[in-house]
Amino acid sequence: MSKKYDLSVIVPFYNEEKFLVESVERLLSANLFKEIILVNDCSKDRSPQIARKLVDKYQNISLHNLKENSGKGNAIKVGLNFVKSKYTIIHDADLEYYPSDIKQMIIKTDDDENCLVIGSRTLRGGSRNNRYRVTYFANKYFTYFFSLINFHYFTDIASCYWLIKTETLRSLDIKEKGFAIEVEVISKFLRTGYKVYEVPINYSGRLYSEGKKIRLSDGINIFFKILQYSRLFNPFKRI
Repeated sequence: MSKKYDLSVIVPFYNEEKFLVESVERLLSANLFKEIILVNDCSKDRSPQIARKLVDKYQNISLHNLKENSGKGNAIKVGLNFVKSKYTIIHDADLEYYPSDIKQMIIKTDDDENCLVIGSRTLRGGSRNNRYRVTYFANKYFTYFFSLINFHYFTDIASCYWLIKTETLRSLDIKEKGFAIEVEVISKFLRTGYKVYEVPINYSGRLYSEGKKIRLSDGINIFFKILQYSRLFNPFKRI
């Protein structure tokens, strides 16, 4: 049996009725978390009802319903208000990620409790199924560009899995409401002076017909957010 850590997982979701139960059951099976915080980003399908049944069934699951659909970043910000654990990690409600990988991420904090740990979908050591070449190469080039203008080498800046000390995440004063939250968090974290580690994880991408949500407009926004938060253009900016 896995060891439970002082770790909370925030699960933002929007219209995930097909996958929510299995996604949460994967988290439960990993048996790593003190609490699972579900944040419903104003879903229009049966996701809220399904989430409520999960809350009623399991004591360590809570649900928070938003009145407006504002994006992944905003849902994470709301979920962060309810975290009681020392560490926080994000888990998308689809089936692209495997919570069993999180154990190797949290182990990194044994020697460095203040670090940021990113689950990399490109580092050698994981099994990956990228369904779209365009999203794969977009992330690859965005990551290279991000590394270049932040003077720090990364292999995957758009991974759902990033594990961080809760008080540190709160101190970053998150502004982004959408998918650019990863860029904001990593950029601001670099200014703390703490170390960043990347750990290989498994990944199974899904199709747009299955509910994949990131769009071209999100990619364009992420590019400009890379510039906005970068060390190159904000060399003296502090948190």
